[in-house]
Amino acid sequence: MDLGASHCRVALLDIGGATLATQENPLAIGDGPDSVLRHVERTVHALLEEAGRTPRALKAIGVGVPGPVEFSTGRPVDPPIMPGWHQYPIPEFFAARFGVRALVDNDVNVMALAEQRRAFPDCRYLLYIKVGTGIGCGIVSDGRLHRGAQGCAGDIGHIRVAELDEPCRCGNSGCLEAVAGGASLAAKLAGLGLDATSGSDVVRLVKSGNREAVLMVREAGRAVGEVLAGLVNFFNPDTVVMGGALAAVHDQLLAGVREAVYRRSHPLATQLLRIEPSRTGENAAAVGAGILAIEHALSPGQVDREVAGGRR
Repeated sequence: MDLGASHCRVALLDIGGATLATQENPLAIGDGPDSVLRHVERTVHALLEEAGRTPRALKAIGVGVPGPVEFSTGRPVDPPIMPGWHQYPIPEFFAARFGVRALVDNDVNVMALAEQRRAFPDCRYLLYIKVGTGIGCGIVSDGRLHRGAQGCAGDIGHIRVAELDEPCRCGNSGCLEAVAGGASLAAKLAGLGLDATSGSDVVRLVKSGNREAVLMVREAGRAVGEVLAGLVNFFNPDTVVMGGALAAVHDQLLAGVREAVYRRSHPLATQLLRIEPSRTGENAAAVGAGILAIEHALSPGQVDREVAGGRR
């Protein structure tokens, strides 16, 4: 399940990771957990019916949400664009209805998992940078997701960029998200008299050849690259993947990112570094959430419980 700011994508996967059925609908995460999760519940039943399966066939559920998550409990913590979701018991909602474990994570984490498992399986150290309405980073270290002590590792959108003073929704100023996020770029373009309210509008303007939008996205890439250069020096990944809405114009975005990273990172850290656009695209979060569920279902402890006759 991929719950975005304005969409819901649900995919039904078999235990080998093949997609059996999928459905996407426009849905505002700000409508609150009751409305959103009941829609997801109905969608799951519809996909099971489409695939000729019963609810008993479900082994686990994975969910990606656009906000910080305490992974040990699966509960969102003060998510800025998810009003009403703070500490909401998402795993318990699904356990009560389907009788299986639900694992909930930040959407960028599951995107990173999908990219590493499906597109770059030879890569052990990967950073997935999502540049959409906001900006976040998923971290794969030695083939495993790195979430940090409380689950909020990778929140790079609120790292300060140089001496810029753009106000950010977090209350600070000069944050990367406020400088280079899709919402920020759309607002700047709207200030120039262009029709732009979201990152998707920025992409549309770039693809239409609008000069201001092209220059703005390239400059946003440089700002992301300034922050990413520090991450490359610190973490030394072998692959950086750019995803999110603005990755749809990756030629312009990556030009700025690569320029800053290769200028400011240590030569040894960039010697074999790949900086690539996402290969899983818009399905990244749903596929990654599915992989999260599959790896739980196939874990030794869960297999032992299945053999012993338990389902959770």
